[in-house]
Amino acid sequence: MAPPVDHVDGHVPETAISPAALPCLEVLAKRADFLRAAQARRQGTQSFLLQARRRKSDEPGGGTIRVGFTCSKKVGNAVARNRAKRRLREAARLTLPLHGRPGWDYVLVGRRDDTANRDFQLLLGDLVRALGQVHGKDR
Repeated sequence: MAPPVDHVDGHVPETAISPAALPCLEVLAKRADFLRAAQARRQGTQSFLLQARRRKSDEPGGGTIRVGFTCSKKVGNAVARNRAKRRLREAARLTLPLHGRPGWDYVLVGRRDDTANRDFQLLLGDLVRALGQVHGKDR
């Protein structure tokens, strides 16, 4: 459930979007999906690595955006990995409905120190730029 949106000067801010207007985000869970994404397009940023793959038309979930998150043990202990993945999940929740494309799988791979410690607004900007780079190759 989305938190309530505060009205600013009597109107809703531009960044506030009704949850009903957002395309459905599904979470990747199967190893095969992660492996297929790893073989597709990649875009590195200072905060993380983005892997993106357009699903074929015969694959299930054609009109949804699917996203997965991973951090290796190089990122740190379980606490550090979980913190990095929480930040990536929140960035994806805020960014992918606006900048992602239905029918695509995205995997965000955390980086040591940078994912957990980078300013959150910069992390969001990194994700928007990475999506633009990945999708810019389509045009």
